[in-house]
Amino acid sequence: MSSALPQAQSVEEVFALFDRHGDVYYGEDINQNQHAVQCAELARREGASPEMIVATLLHDVGHLLHLDVGLVHDQDVDDDHESTGAKYLAKVFPPQVTRAIAMHVTAKRYRCAVEPGYFETLSEASVLSLAVQGGPLTREEVERFERNPGSQDALSLRDWDDRGKCVELSNEMPRDYLEMALSVAI
Repeated sequence: MSSALPQAQSVEEVFALFDRHGDVYYGEDINQNQHAVQCAELARREGASPEMIVATLLHDVGHLLHLDVGLVHDQDVDDDHESTGAKYLAKVFPPQVTRAIAMHVTAKRYRCAVEPGYFETLSEASVLSLAVQGGPLTREEVERFERNPGSQDALSLRDWDDRGKCVELSNEMPRDYLEMALSVAI
């Protein structure tokens, strides 16, 4: 699916997706804009690098891209939004941004496989998506994930993703991170 989708040509083009589709709810009690900003704010507060803050802000951009090209989300089908988003952003952002995005779903599957009690902390929407994303990693997949140099960044992003789903509204919008995104862009 993702190979037929476009690649971003500019940071502005990426942020325009939030302008067009950020108010869409995606199975959680908050919309895409709120989720993106909450995740980025958590990363910022915890001292993440600008690249990781931007990755955290943009980690679900694949969902927005699917909406932009008219693909309807079916929660019973894995839309591969992590790969779609990483590929979409690859011409605009460095691997320090796109690698964590590409791996954030695998990080959830990893945590379900190795962290007792993690599954029980997932939101209902995350549990449903986990089932179509392949469930917990196998032992071989766990070992492969652990050898990947981007695994720690992906796990950090996953943590912020899991916690960035509060119904308390933030006064920020994704565009409040535009200057930071421009500073880390290729």
